Amino acid sequence: MPRPSAPAMTADAIEALLKVEFPQAFFPGSGLSLERVEYGDIRVRKAFHEDHLRPGGTISGPTMMELADFAMYVAVFSAVGPQPLAVTTNLNINFLRKPAQADLIADARLMKVGKRLAVGEVNIYSAGDDEPVAHVTSTYSIPVQK
Repeated sequence: MPRPSAPAMTADAIEALLKVEFPQAFFPGSGLSLERVEYGDIRVRKAFHEDHLRPGGTISGPTMMELADFAMYVAVFSAVGPQPLAVTTNLNINFLRKPAQADLIADARLMKVGKRLAVGEVNIYSAGDDEPVAHVTSTYSIPVQK
């Protein structure tokens, strides 16, 4: 079955939903922004901040995991619409290289969207670099619509 040509929600609609439903994560100053939203294929950014660094001058793993999970959440909205109660059921991350002290870019792509689960992958890059610093696979549970 071919994918729909348009996302279920636009970037503006997703941002508005996040501001209302998830203000503790998506707020002015969070550093998170949506750069592209297509059906099941999105790009988000996490602005660099020195608070993200761990000893050794690298961006911490939890910062990259937060970005990957956020990217999947946005990708789910792009495919199934406003489902703020969708939750992560699995997230596996492979750290590939030391990220630069720069913004992080996450490209998320859903590989399968079903009635109850969405499975996808996220590649994370340091801004300005074509080689990924982390690769993530993740599954989200989608609440049953009544």
